[in-house]
Amino acid sequence: MMKNNSAGLTARQLYEQKAKRKSTLIATLSSLVAIVLIVVLVPMTPGWERVKFSFFNSEILIDTFPGLLKAFLWDVAIFLWCAPAIAIIGLVIALFRDARAPALFPLRVFGILYTDIFRGVPVILIVFLIGFGVPGLGLQRPWNSPYIWGSLALILTYSAYVAEIFRAGIESVHNSQRAAAKSLGLSHGDMMRFVVLPQAIRRVVPANMNMLVALQKDVALLSFIGPVELLRQAGVYKSLLANFTPYVGAAIIFLAVTIPLTRYADHLIAKQNKARS
Repeated sequence: MMKNNSAGLTARQLYEQKAKRKSTLIATLSSLVAIVLIVVLVPMTPGWERVKFSFFNSEILIDTFPGLLKAFLWDVAIFLWCAPAIAIIGLVIALFRDARAPALFPLRVFGILYTDIFRGVPVILIVFLIGFGVPGLGLQRPWNSPYIWGSLALILTYSAYVAEIFRAGIESVHNSQRAAAKSLGLSHGDMMRFVVLPQAIRRVVPANMNMLVALQKDVALLSFIGPVELLRQAGVYKSLLANFTPYVGAAIIFLAVTIPLTRYADHLIAKQNKARS
């Protein structure tokens, strides 16, 4: 293969670099054109001034943003106590579904039913059923709190999805790994602990990162059953000020959190794919 003496690159590498620069230039120019069209054309529409006042009022955004940030702390708190519970329950359900001993068949059936039910029902419906249903039993404070039962609804639902991700990771470990562990005299528990799970968990980290992003957004669903978190606080401001700008402020806060997490998840996926290639 011929090499370029000045750069030490092959003709193929030079071609790929040139093609990459060309693609980057085209992508940049097309993005700039799209942005310019939006900036120029949208303000020319008949209703732009009304939309601008109702959704992009800078004064209202500045006045309400501190209150929105304060309410967002509840979103963060709910996320922080839900995420570990989801990871643990999801892993346990995945192990139930992977149970192969005949005596553990009831656990396998339970795992299948659990994932089928909670993945088959919309998250918001689970939030309504648990968030309104359990406090309706007449429990005393603090056990009638919507924060508790709303969080439980998220935990139960997301555990089903995370369980399937863990199960996919477990099944991706080749059977030869299990056979090698058994040949060394490891018990089933030690085989899962020292051989299968370390590989499986490492492989599903990117997918679970995406679930964390989704969880952070879906915490806002609890606003429908009472907790005054970011979305509900934005709704309160909207009612008080007769303006939708607080919702835009809430969207900005969510984006500030979710975009870095999404990019990090993409980085992990790319890194994983590169390691496999």
